Amino acid sequence: MKEEIKRVLTMVEEGKIDAQMASELVQVLKEKEESENQPFEKKNSYLDKKLKIRVVSAENDNVTVNLPIKLVKAVLVAGHSIAASIPQSEKYVKDLDINMIIETIENELEGQIIDVKSANGDTVSVFID
Repeated sequence: MKEEIKRVLTMVEEGKIDAQMASELVQVLKEKEESENQPFEKKNSYLDKKLKIRVVSAENDNVTVNLPIKLVKAVLVAGHSIAASIPQSEKYVKDLDINMIIETIENELEGQIIDVKSANGDTVSVFID
């Protein structure tokens, strides 16, 4: 980790990043090192969680999806590009930020990550639980 911190400090000296960004990068490096030093069982517990998607329609066309994080991580990008290419589903996925979801999974975040409410009363919630 010392080498990575040296690189961050060098980027500050060269003016490539500011002190705030350097602080955030160092924090991420520390968290990464801590998670790598955790017991194997604790690391895998996150992968046992589920990505939950809830769609509540004003017309009562409700959808509930529970997907294991392992599966989501494996097929997320491919599935999004396929859905985006199908005219009937394109309008539903065009504004979904797949990179944010992948980053959320990689950082092992929990709780609600997306909450969308449309003008006609439809809601979409995505969370990890």
